Amino acid sequence: MSKPGRIEKSVITVSFTLLFLVAATLAAAHAQTQGPDAVGLFVAPMRAPAVPLVTHSPYFSIWSDADRLTDVNTRHWTGKNQQLTGLVRIDGQTYRWMGHDPSNVPAMQQVQQELTPTRTIYRFQSAQISLEVTFLQPSLPDNLKVLSRPVTYLVWKVKSLDGLGHQVDLYLDAAAMVAVDNPPERVVWSRFDRKTLSVLRVGTLRQPVLVRSGDDVRINYGWFYLIAPKSEPGIELRAGNKDDRQQFLKNGALPVDDDMDSPRAANSDRPSPPLMMAKISLGSVGASPVERHVLLAYDEIFEVEYLERKLYPLWRKYYPNTGAMLEEAEQDYGNLTRASASFDHALEQDLIQAGGPKYAAIAVLAYQQTWAAHGLAETIHGTPYMFPKEDFSNGSISTVDVIYPTAPFFLLLNPGLLEAQLTPVFKYAQLARWKFPFAPHDLGKYPLANGQLYGGGETTEIDQMPVEESGNMILLCDALAHIEGNADYAASYWPLLTKWAEYLAEKGMDPANQLSTDDFAGHLAHNANLSVKAIEALGAYAQLAQQLGHDEEARKYNAMAKHMAAKWQTIASEGDHYKLAFDSPGTWSQLYNMVWDQLLGLNLFPDSARAKCIAFYLTKLNAYGLPLDNRKDYTKLDWSIWTATMASNPSDFESFIAPIYKFLNETQDRVPMTDWYGTKDARLVGFQARSVVGGVYIKMLSNPAIWKKWADKSAVGSNKPN
Repeated sequence: MSKPGRIEKSVITVSFTLLFLVAATLAAAHAQTQGPDAVGLFVAPMRAPAVPLVTHSPYFSIWSDADRLTDVNTRHWTGKNQQLTGLVRIDGQTYRWMGHDPSNVPAMQQVQQELTPTRTIYRFQSAQISLEVTFLQPSLPDNLKVLSRPVTYLVWKVKSLDGLGHQVDLYLDAAAMVAVDNPPERVVWSRFDRKTLSVLRVGTLRQPVLVRSGDDVRINYGWFYLIAPKSEPGIELRAGNKDDRQQFLKNGALPVDDDMDSPRAANSDRPSPPLMMAKISLGSVGASPVERHVLLAYDEIFEVEYLERKLYPLWRKYYPNTGAMLEEAEQDYGNLTRASASFDHALEQDLIQAGGPKYAAIAVLAYQQTWAAHGLAETIHGTPYMFPKEDFSNGSISTVDVIYPTAPFFLLLNPGLLEAQLTPVFKYAQLARWKFPFAPHDLGKYPLANGQLYGGGETTEIDQMPVEESGNMILLCDALAHIEGNADYAASYWPLLTKWAEYLAEKGMDPANQLSTDDFAGHLAHNANLSVKAIEALGAYAQLAQQLGHDEEARKYNAMAKHMAAKWQTIASEGDHYKLAFDSPGTWSQLYNMVWDQLLGLNLFPDSARAKCIAFYLTKLNAYGLPLDNRKDYTKLDWSIWTATMASNPSDFESFIAPIYKFLNETQDRVPMTDWYGTKDARLVGFQARSVVGGVYIKMLSNPAIWKKWADKSAVGSNKPN
């Protein structure tokens, strides 16, 4: 994982308030008394460091970094302002339900916030009504057509609390900032009328599609959409500005006319910044709930550039144009509401079964973040390619040692999408321009996947990760074969896998001074954990060879891996633990790579080796987790759960999980889930919003029945790239 760049964060110190405790109690009570559609069923309540609202890609990703939706304005995951503002007018009195501005308007009381894999739900109350607001993200892994649609449903449900009728008007606006990288960029907007939809859109005047790459970058091309279904009464849309919002505050109305002063800067002074506005008139609301919804969407035009070719978003495979995509998204709303609730219930139940309520809460929080750190594209053959971005690390695209820790998420929920990430790397490595005998580190910087830029790039071995990335690619191919029941995918790239296995056979037992995935810790020679990876990868290569009928290779590499594993135990062992590096007595590290020994049935190391690790690690736990190694107090959240998965009994696993859960609930750094933090002070060290948190799903792979059930649901084979 590449070296950390500039880290930007919004720090808001928030303690556990009485309100949160009451809300958590209510959530638990609600969950345990409801049926299969219940939200948060038995999952431990969590005060998320940041709450996902709209999560589709590294560019369309909006969060709330506070306990209450009204405490701060909504932001892009990078921390830059992308403000969604929500107001409600009750019998002539206006309240805020989303955003800190306008600050002179009182906030409606938030009584509950719940998070499921596909939904973020807020509940508010006044003396007169209750208001439930749901951000529905139907990220259903077994339905690529739905998964690829860049659409979030924003749903309101309102009812009277006092038995009387109350006049209720809802209001939403989206700042044009959602479509720019820098606030002074000029934007244009327009209105469209479809058979079933009313539509507003906004985007930049220049539309520099796929021009800029990097880390702390937001999109400044394509179009943001605010969409109202014509089937629901009382919804008005208007292209307005910040001054026009005052009209709703004054009399509950939108301006009669659209703002036509276009183009202008997203942060313009005269007129004030442009807004896409919606008013939802509910009339007199009584005891029966009244429900309305709108759609928020973003068309990125092109998703990424791969080897100098611009690739469309995957949804373009299924729809001739944006309008057709949006219309079908609206048609599917009812079915997706039910399907998402069913999916949430089933996944939460299995997460709890696998690792307990606190583990389930961590995995639920990781769910949308994992999806949102990827771009899902269509190749010229109409098949999916998936590209992760190294969010707030260095912005690399398709980093192999980011794909590797994220992989358990996709191995569980849709192995075909893991293939969709590996294939672009394999095809790049097949090119003559990649001249090294080991696997690449990356394909460039997001969204330009035109060739490796990290370390030595394509020109030198300096600062490459040869053992790391070669081992990663082989292990992931074997994991795919393990769950798919065949090694067909590996067969497509067998010459490359063989070359990389030969490299590991020569260089992997005692790695030279080089970087590993934890490159922020610097170069290290004789790295014991990196050696474990090489050994496990050689065992995995032997398994693949056996499945493909290469019996001689299988015997050779299996014997080699077993011999290396036996040698490793001798040179790495130091009393009650194993060393960080073979030549460094008095050291230790998390040997998380050893988890594959049990998951893939490699059986290269005895059970006693993992037991020795776990027993020692339990003596090194700090308040917020297990340090990565003896050198620093910081840890990696994903690796900690890989390490915990090696525990042979649930109580030991829980001992590792509880401090991580505590960290997420108590950290002062209100950013989308970091994977690199201090185990004594619960402070972010670096990284946020990265896909690697999908690695927490590795515990689900330790239960073969659960792993098979979910992988089978994705209809393995139908979503494979060519």
